[in-house]
Amino acid sequence: MNSNHSEPLPPDLAEAIARAGDRLHGVGSTIHFFPTIGSTNDVALTLAAQGDRDLAVVIADEQTAGRGRRGRAWFSPPGSGLYISIVLTPGLARVDPERATTLLTLAAGVALAEAIEAATALRVDIKWPNDLLVSRRKLAGILAEAVPGGEAPRRVMHVVLGYGINVGPTAYPREIRDRATSLETELSRPIDRAAVCVETLAAVARRYADLLDGRFDAILDAWRARAPGSRGARVAWQAASGPQAGVTEGIDERGALLVRVGDRIERLVAGEVTWL
Repeated sequence: MNSNHSEPLPPDLAEAIARAGDRLHGVGSTIHFFPTIGSTNDVALTLAAQGDRDLAVVIADEQTAGRGRRGRAWFSPPGSGLYISIVLTPGLARVDPERATTLLTLAAGVALAEAIEAATALRVDIKWPNDLLVSRRKLAGILAEAVPGGEAPRRVMHVVLGYGINVGPTAYPREIRDRATSLETELSRPIDRAAVCVETLAAVARRYADLLDGRFDAILDAWRARAPGSRGARVAWQAASGPQAGVTEGIDERGALLVRVGDRIERLVAGEVTWL
C-alpha cells in the first residue's frame, strides 16, 4: 500500500473511540490509521514537523520498521499488538514546562499501566525508564522523541510519544519468549485490542493533563507505587569512568534514577542500565 495515506479506522476501533467521548480530552481528534507502516513514530514526527498537530494519533496494525530505545527493533506483526504514537506538547505546561517535558515518559508509563489494569484487570510493574513488566517479562515499551521547532532554534515544540503493547503471544519473536510476554499469555483469554487501545488513549490524556497543570507529584507518586525495582535493586551501567554498579534508591523530582554506589548517590538520566 501507499504508506503516505492513512485509511479509515476499523469499525470496532471507531466504535470504541466514539463511546469514549469526553474521556479522551481531544487526544485522537485527528487519527491516522495504517494497516501497515514502517514506524508510527516516523509518521507522527513528520506530522509534528508540519506544524500544529498537537494530540494527533497514529495507529498501525503492523509496523515493518518499529523501533524502541537506542535504535532497537520493536517486533510488530499484524493483529498481535498495539502500535501507537501521539503528538504532544508538554512544553506548553502552565508550570515548569521543562520539567513537564522531562517527566513525559514516566507519565506515559503510569498511564499505560493504569490503562491495562482498567481494561483487563492485569496489574503490571514499571521498570525505569520506560518498560512495563509482568513477573520480570516485558509487556510494553515507550519511546519519546522530541521535535525541535518554534522561533528559538533549540526549543522543543512537540514530543512524539510512541508505545507498543504485546496483546497476543505472536507479538514478539519466539527467541525472546523467556523475556517477553503478552496480555493474552498472562490472562489466558482473548483480549479486545480496540478496548485496550481506547483505554490507553484516555489514560494518556488524563496524565498529560496532570503534566500541563503541574501535578508532578501525583505522577511521581503513582510511578513509584508501580515500580518496585526503583528501590533496593542491583543495577549496573557503563559510565565515562568505566563499569559501575550499585543499588537503586528511587527517583528524584525530575525522574532521574538514583543509585547508591558505596557512600555516594549517582543520578542516572539516560543510558543503558542492566538490572541484576
